[in-house]
Amino acid sequence: MTEVIQKIQLIEGQFTPSEASDLVSALVKEKINFHKIQRLSQNLHDECCDTKDSEERIKELTQERKIARNFISEAKVDGRNVRINCVLEITYEQ
Repeated sequence: MTEVIQKIQLIEGQFTPSEASDLVSALVKEKINFHKIQRLSQNLHDECCDTKDSEERIKELTQERKIARNFISEAKVDGRNVRINCVLEITYEQ
């Protein structure tokens, strides 16, 4: 079992569907941008490098963002708020 060295509570609380959508979209967008920058950096150093992992992760994150938007849209239709709990756990590699 991996020992958690540090936890950062990024988001915790109840939000309107609009607020929740903005928060989730912003977080996922930042992670997608991270992978795009990584891919670009790899290509600048080596045009023949394999960026398949970054490409796949961008696709996965884009799909997850779509699923989250649909989930949050359902809450809006039902007149419900959304609870979000987002904890960042940081550990050392073995």
